[in-house]
Amino acid sequence: MADRQGEDAFLAAYDPRAFEPIAVTVDVVALTLRQGALHVLLVRRGGQPYEGAWALPGGFVQAGRESLDEAAARELAEETGLDAARGLGRVHLEQLGSYGRPDRDPRMHVVSVAYLAFAPDLPEAQAGGDAAAAEWVPVEAVAPQGNPDAATARPMEQDRPAGIHGGGSGRRSGEAPGDGAGPDADRGADRGADRGAGLAFDHGTILAEGLDRARAKIEYTPLATAFLGEEFTITELRSVYEAVWGRTLHAGNFHRKVLSVPGFVESTGTTAGRGGSKGGPRARLYRAGDARLLHPALLRPDREDGVR
Repeated sequence: MADRQGEDAFLAAYDPRAFEPIAVTVDVVALTLRQGALHVLLVRRGGQPYEGAWALPGGFVQAGRESLDEAAARELAEETGLDAARGLGRVHLEQLGSYGRPDRDPRMHVVSVAYLAFAPDLPEAQAGGDAAAAEWVPVEAVAPQGNPDAATARPMEQDRPAGIHGGGSGRRSGEAPGDGAGPDADRGADRGADRGAGLAFDHGTILAEGLDRARAKIEYTPLATAFLGEEFTITELRSVYEAVWGRTLHAGNFHRKVLSVPGFVESTGTTAGRGGSKGGPRARLYRAGDARLLHPALLRPDREDGVR
Protein backbone atom coordinates (compact mmCIF):
# COMPACT_ATOMS: atom_id res chain seq x y z
CA MET A 1 0.00 0.00 0.00
CA ALA A 2 2.86 2.36 0.87
CA ASP A 3 4.45 1.77 -2.53
CA ARG A 4 1.16 2.58 -4.29
CA GLN A 5 0.73 5.77 -2.27
CA GLY A 6 4.27 6.79 -3.11
CA GLU A 7 3.64 6.24 -6.80
CA ASP A 8 0.37 8.20 -6.67
CA ALA A 9 2.16 11.10 -5.01
CA PHE A 10 4.96 10.98 -7.58
CA LEU A 11 2.50 11.02 -10.51
CA ALA A 12 0.48 13.83 -8.96
CA ALA A 13 3.62 15.99 -8.79
CA TYR A 14 5.06 14.87 -12.11
CA ASP A 15 5.39 17.67 -14.67
CA PRO A 16 6.11 16.53 -18.24
CA ARG A 17 6.89 20.14 -19.13
CA ALA A 18 10.17 19.69 -17.31
CA PHE A 19 11.42 17.89 -20.39
CA GLU A 20 12.02 19.16 -23.90
CA PRO A 21 8.92 18.49 -26.08
CA ILE A 22 9.06 15.79 -28.72
CA ALA A 23 6.38 14.60 -31.13
CA VAL A 24 5.71 11.18 -32.66
CA THR A 25 4.36 10.56 -36.15
CA VAL A 26 3.79 7.58 -38.41
CA ASP A 27 4.66 7.41 -42.12
CA VAL A 28 3.56 4.61 -44.43
CA VAL A 29 5.36 3.12 -47.44
CA ALA A 30 2.30 1.64 -49.16
CA LEU A 31 3.08 -0.57 -52.15
CA THR A 32 0.79 -2.28 -54.64
CA LEU A 33 0.88 -3.61 -58.19
CA ARG A 34 -1.00 -1.64 -60.83
CA GLN A 35 -0.91 -2.81 -64.44
CA GLY A 36 2.01 -5.06 -63.61
CA ALA A 37 4.22 -2.31 -62.15
CA LEU A 38 5.13 -1.62 -58.53
CA HIS A 39 3.52 1.60 -57.28
CA VAL A 40 3.93 3.64 -54.10
CA LEU A 41 1.33 5.92 -52.56
CA LEU A 42 2.33 9.59 -52.32
CA VAL A 43 0.49 12.68 -51.11
CA ARG A 44 1.10 16.32 -51.99
CA ARG A 45 1.45 18.50 -48.92
CA GLY A 46 -1.05 21.30 -48.78
CA GLY A 47 0.73 23.52 -46.25
CA GLN A 48 4.02 24.35 -44.59
CA PRO A 49 6.54 22.99 -44.04
CA TYR A 50 7.39 21.59 -47.47
CA GLU A 51 4.24 23.06 -48.94
CA GLY A 52 3.58 21.55 -52.37
CA ALA A 53 6.16 18.78 -51.97
CA TRP A 54 5.31 15.12 -52.39
CA ALA A 55 5.56 12.91 -49.32
CA LEU A 56 4.64 9.55 -47.91
CA PRO A 57 1.21 9.46 -46.25
CA GLY A 58 1.41 9.94 -42.52
CA GLY A 59 0.70 12.22 -39.62
CA PHE A 60 0.90 12.79 -35.90
CA VAL A 61 -0.11 10.02 -33.52
CA GLN A 62 -3.20 10.98 -31.56
CA ALA A 63 -1.65 11.00 -28.09
CA GLY A 64 -3.52 8.98 -25.51
CA ARG A 65 -6.07 7.74 -28.05
CA GLU A 66 -4.32 5.30 -30.39
CA SER A 67 -1.34 3.00 -30.69
CA LEU A 68 1.31 3.28 -33.40
CA ASP A 69 -0.29 0.43 -35.37
CA GLU A 70 -3.69 2.08 -35.12
CA ALA A 71 -2.28 5.41 -36.28
CA ALA A 72 -0.64 3.78 -39.32
CA ALA A 73 -3.85 1.97 -40.22
CA ARG A 74 -5.82 5.22 -39.85
CA GLU A 75 -3.46 7.15 -42.10
CA LEU A 76 -3.54 4.40 -44.73
CA ALA A 77 -7.33 4.28 -44.61
CA GLU A 78 -7.56 8.04 -45.13
CA GLU A 79 -5.60 7.89 -48.39
CA THR A 80 -7.10 4.68 -49.81
CA GLY A 81 -10.70 4.75 -48.61
CA LEU A 82 -10.26 1.32 -47.08
CA ASP A 83 -11.65 0.45 -43.68
CA ALA A 84 -12.43 -2.67 -41.71
CA ALA A 85 -15.52 -3.30 -43.83
CA ARG A 86 -13.83 -2.50 -47.14
CA GLY A 87 -10.66 -4.54 -47.18
CA LEU A 88 -8.28 -2.86 -44.74
CA GLY A 89 -7.82 -6.21 -43.01
CA ARG A 90 -6.26 -7.75 -46.15
CA VAL A 91 -3.43 -5.19 -46.14
CA HIS A 92 -0.12 -6.48 -44.81
CA LEU A 93 1.14 -3.78 -42.43
CA GLU A 94 4.41 -4.07 -40.54
CA GLN A 95 6.70 -1.68 -38.74
CA LEU A 96 9.68 -0.67 -40.87
CA GLY A 97 11.82 1.45 -38.55
CA SER A 98 12.11 4.67 -36.58
CA TYR A 99 13.62 7.94 -37.77
CA GLY A 100 14.55 10.51 -35.17
CA ARG A 101 17.27 12.81 -36.44
CA PRO A 102 16.71 16.08 -34.51
CA ASP A 103 16.66 18.23 -37.66
CA ARG A 104 14.45 16.01 -39.82
CA ASP A 105 11.46 18.31 -39.23
CA PRO A 106 11.99 22.11 -39.14
CA ARG A 107 9.19 22.66 -36.59
CA MET A 108 10.52 20.65 -33.67
CA HIS A 109 12.08 17.29 -32.82
CA VAL A 110 9.70 14.81 -34.46
CA VAL A 111 10.31 11.06 -34.34
CA SER A 112 8.64 9.12 -37.13
CA VAL A 113 7.82 5.43 -36.88
CA ALA A 114 7.58 4.16 -40.45
CA TYR A 115 5.44 1.27 -41.66
CA LEU A 116 5.52 -0.90 -44.77
CA ALA A 117 2.18 -1.88 -46.29
CA PHE A 118 1.22 -3.90 -49.34
CA ALA A 119 -1.88 -5.53 -50.70
CA PRO A 120 -3.44 -6.46 -54.06
CA ASP A 121 -5.70 -4.19 -56.05
CA LEU A 122 -5.70 -1.23 -53.71
CA PRO A 123 -8.26 1.38 -54.81
CA GLU A 124 -7.58 4.74 -56.40
CA ALA A 125 -5.84 7.13 -54.04
CA GLN A 126 -7.91 9.83 -52.43
CA ALA A 127 -6.52 12.82 -50.57
CA GLY A 128 -7.59 12.47 -46.97
CA GLY A 129 -7.07 14.69 -43.96
CA ASP A 130 -5.19 17.81 -45.05
CA ALA A 131 -3.40 16.42 -48.11
CA ALA A 132 -3.80 18.50 -51.28
CA ALA A 133 -3.57 15.45 -53.57
CA ALA A 134 -2.84 11.73 -53.47
CA GLU A 135 -1.56 9.48 -56.23
CA TRP A 136 -0.30 5.96 -56.84
CA VAL A 137 3.06 6.55 -58.52
CA PRO A 138 5.27 3.97 -60.28
CA VAL A 139 8.29 3.35 -58.07
CA GLU A 140 10.55 3.77 -61.10
CA ALA A 141 9.15 7.29 -61.64
CA VAL A 142 10.08 8.30 -58.11
CA ALA A 143 13.25 6.29 -57.73
CA PRO A 144 14.51 4.47 -60.84
CA GLN A 145 16.05 1.14 -59.88
CA GLY A 146 15.25 1.96 -56.27
CA ASN A 147 17.66 4.94 -56.19
CA PRO A 148 15.81 7.90 -54.63
CA ASP A 149 18.56 10.30 -55.71
CA ALA A 150 17.44 9.82 -59.32
CA ALA A 151 13.85 10.88 -58.70
CA THR A 152 12.60 13.18 -61.41
CA ALA A 153 8.95 12.48 -62.16
CA ARG A 154 6.00 13.92 -60.26
CA PRO A 155 2.48 12.53 -60.09
CA MET A 156 -0.40 14.52 -61.52
CA GLU A 157 -2.17 17.19 -59.52
CA GLN A 158 -5.69 16.55 -58.34
CA ASP A 159 -8.24 19.19 -57.36
CA ARG A 160 -8.30 18.77 -53.62
CA PRO A 161 -8.64 21.12 -50.65
CA ALA A 162 -5.25 22.32 -49.47
CA GLY A 163 -3.88 21.50 -46.05
CA ILE A 164 -1.05 19.91 -44.10
CA HIS A 165 -0.44 16.17 -44.19
CA GLY A 166 2.19 13.43 -44.26
CA GLY A 167 5.48 12.83 -42.52
CA GLY A 168 4.65 14.26 -39.17
CA SER A 169 2.70 16.84 -41.10
CA GLY A 170 -0.80 16.58 -39.71
CA ARG A 171 -2.09 19.89 -38.37
CA ARG A 172 -1.42 20.22 -34.64
CA SER A 173 -3.31 22.30 -32.15
CA GLY A 174 -2.87 25.98 -32.96
CA GLU A 175 -1.65 25.46 -36.54
CA ALA A 176 -3.66 26.99 -39.33
CA PRO A 177 -4.26 25.04 -42.53
CA GLY A 178 -2.38 26.11 -45.63
CA ASP A 179 -4.01 27.54 -48.70
CA GLY A 180 -2.25 25.59 -51.42
CA ALA A 181 1.21 25.45 -52.98
CA GLY A 182 3.20 28.62 -52.44
CA PRO A 183 6.45 30.07 -53.79
CA ASP A 184 8.50 27.77 -51.57
CA ALA A 185 6.85 24.57 -52.83
CA ASP A 186 9.69 23.45 -55.06
CA ARG A 187 12.37 24.69 -52.70
CA GLY A 188 10.76 22.91 -49.76
CA ALA A 189 11.14 19.53 -51.45
CA ASP A 190 14.93 19.82 -51.22
CA ARG A 191 15.27 20.83 -47.56
CA GLY A 192 16.28 17.95 -45.31
CA ALA A 193 15.54 15.08 -47.73
CA ASP A 194 18.85 13.26 -47.45
CA ARG A 195 18.49 10.48 -50.00
CA GLY A 196 15.22 11.32 -51.70
CA ALA A 197 15.23 14.14 -54.24
CA GLY A 198 11.77 15.67 -54.43
CA LEU A 199 10.25 14.04 -51.33
CA ALA A 200 9.66 15.99 -48.15
CA PHE A 201 11.50 15.44 -44.87
CA ASP A 202 13.62 12.25 -44.99
CA HIS A 203 10.94 10.34 -46.91
CA GLY A 204 13.39 9.45 -49.67
CA THR A 205 15.39 7.47 -47.13
CA ILE A 206 12.26 5.87 -45.70
CA LEU A 207 11.04 4.90 -49.18
CA ALA A 208 14.43 3.45 -50.13
CA GLU A 209 14.57 1.38 -46.94
CA GLY A 210 10.98 0.25 -47.41
CA LEU A 211 11.79 -0.97 -50.91
CA ASP A 212 14.90 -2.72 -49.61
CA ARG A 213 12.78 -4.44 -46.93
CA ALA A 214 10.15 -5.56 -49.46
CA ARG A 215 12.77 -6.88 -51.90
CA ALA A 216 14.56 -8.81 -49.18
CA LYS A 217 11.48 -10.09 -47.39
CA ILE A 218 9.98 -11.84 -50.40
CA GLU A 219 13.21 -13.81 -50.66
CA TYR A 220 12.68 -15.65 -47.39
CA THR A 221 8.97 -15.23 -46.56
CA PRO A 222 5.79 -15.90 -48.56
CA LEU A 223 4.71 -12.25 -48.41
CA ALA A 224 4.79 -11.92 -52.20
CA THR A 225 1.41 -13.64 -52.08
CA ALA A 226 0.05 -10.58 -50.22
CA PHE A 227 0.21 -8.70 -53.53
CA LEU A 228 -2.18 -11.23 -55.09
CA GLY A 229 -5.76 -12.33 -54.69
CA GLU A 230 -6.76 -15.44 -52.80
CA GLU A 231 -6.12 -17.62 -55.89
CA PHE A 232 -3.37 -17.04 -58.41
CA THR A 233 -1.20 -18.70 -61.02
CA ILE A 234 2.55 -19.21 -60.78
CA THR A 235 2.89 -16.74 -63.64
CA GLU A 236 1.08 -14.09 -61.60
CA LEU A 237 3.32 -14.84 -58.62
CA ARG A 238 6.38 -14.50 -60.85
CA SER A 239 5.13 -11.10 -62.02
CA VAL A 240 5.15 -9.94 -58.38
CA TYR A 241 8.78 -10.95 -57.95
CA GLU A 242 9.73 -9.33 -61.24
CA ALA A 243 7.98 -6.07 -60.33
CA VAL A 244 9.43 -5.86 -56.81
CA TRP A 245 12.93 -6.97 -57.77
CA GLY A 246 12.97 -5.12 -61.10
CA ARG A 247 14.37 -8.21 -62.82
CA THR A 248 13.07 -10.59 -65.49
CA LEU A 249 13.04 -14.16 -64.19
CA HIS A 250 13.27 -17.43 -66.11
CA ALA A 251 9.74 -18.83 -66.11
CA GLY A 252 10.68 -22.49 -65.86
CA ASN A 253 13.28 -22.03 -63.14
CA PHE A 254 10.93 -19.88 -61.09
CA HIS A 255 8.09 -22.41 -61.40
CA ARG A 256 10.38 -25.21 -60.26
CA LYS A 257 11.76 -23.25 -57.30
CA VAL A 258 8.34 -22.17 -56.03
CA LEU A 259 6.96 -25.70 -56.07
CA SER A 260 10.09 -27.04 -54.35
CA VAL A 261 9.59 -24.83 -51.27
CA PRO A 262 7.43 -26.68 -48.71
CA GLY A 263 4.32 -24.75 -47.70
CA PHE A 264 4.91 -21.78 -50.01
CA VAL A 265 1.86 -22.41 -52.19
CA GLU A 266 -0.73 -25.14 -52.43
CA SER A 267 -2.83 -26.19 -55.38
CA THR A 268 -6.52 -25.38 -55.38
CA GLY A 269 -7.19 -28.25 -57.74
CA THR A 270 -8.68 -25.86 -60.28
CA THR A 271 -7.42 -23.97 -63.31
CA ALA A 272 -7.66 -20.42 -64.62
CA GLY A 273 -10.72 -19.50 -66.63
CA ARG A 274 -8.77 -19.32 -69.87
CA GLY A 275 -5.41 -20.30 -71.28
CA GLY A 276 -2.40 -18.07 -71.75
CA SER A 277 -2.01 -15.45 -74.45
CA LYS A 278 -0.21 -17.99 -76.64
CA GLY A 279 -2.85 -20.65 -76.22
CA GLY A 280 -2.19 -23.99 -74.60
CA PRO A 281 -3.69 -25.52 -71.46
CA ARG A 282 -5.17 -23.36 -68.73
CA ALA A 283 -2.80 -22.58 -65.88
CA ARG A 284 -3.28 -24.22 -62.51
CA LEU A 285 -4.46 -22.06 -59.64
CA TYR A 286 -2.72 -21.90 -56.27
CA ARG A 287 -3.27 -20.27 -52.92
CA ALA A 288 -0.83 -19.22 -50.21
CA GLY A 289 0.38 -22.13 -48.11
CA ASP A 290 1.03 -22.26 -44.38
CA ALA A 291 4.77 -21.60 -44.45
CA ARG A 292 6.03 -18.64 -42.42
CA LEU A 293 9.54 -18.82 -43.87
CA LEU A 294 10.75 -20.07 -47.25
CA HIS A 295 13.37 -22.79 -47.11
CA PRO A 296 15.19 -22.82 -49.39
CA ALA A 297 14.86 -19.08 -49.95
CA LEU A 298 14.14 -17.58 -53.37
CA LEU A 299 17.19 -15.39 -53.82
CA ARG A 300 17.40 -12.45 -56.17
CA PRO A 301 19.40 -13.32 -59.30
CA ASP A 302 22.33 -11.08 -58.31
CA ARG A 303 22.44 -12.56 -54.78
CA GLU A 304 22.05 -16.07 -56.16
CA ASP A 305 25.08 -15.58 -58.39
CA GLY A 306 27.07 -14.38 -55.40
CA VAL A 307 26.51 -17.56 -53.36
CA ARG A 308 27.40 -19.97 -56.11
